[in-house]
Amino acid sequence: MQLQRVLPTAIVTFVGVWVCWLSYTQEPAAAYLFPRIISTVFVVLSLWSLGRALLGLSQSGDGLSAEMMKAIGPGLLIVLVYIFLLLRTLGFYSASAVAVLTVLTVYDGASHLQVMTWVKRLIISAAFTAAMYLIFGIALKVFTPNGLII
Repeated sequence: MQLQRVLPTAIVTFVGVWVCWLSYTQEPAAAYLFPRIISTVFVVLSLWSLGRALLGLSQSGDGLSAEMMKAIGPGLLIVLVYIFLLLRTLGFYSASAVAVLTVLTVYDGASHLQVMTWVKRLIISAAFTAAMYLIFGIALKVFTPNGLII
């Protein structure tokens, strides 16, 4: 059993179970139908993956190296700030726009000194936010977290 395979899978499984539990304990129940479906599938798949990792059947890839963790770290930090701080203060759509812009800024290899690079990042962030609104707000009619700015 390799810790490099088991630990990340266990973390993902823990997060999946936690999100699933939250989706099943929130009210109104109708507002959480979509998150319940997605989180249940996520938990099943993550438990399957964890079982494979614990049994040593997961042999693809080399696990997470220190270099890979260093590359993933900023994105993970952005996601945690998004979930635990931005969603409640800004609301789903505004927080999503800020998070996408931040991820693009951190991981985009283009220069931070060129105006067109920033224009591109802003357009991508706005398009992503618009797509999220169309998918969740209009098509699926999912309740999203509200904050100071919607």
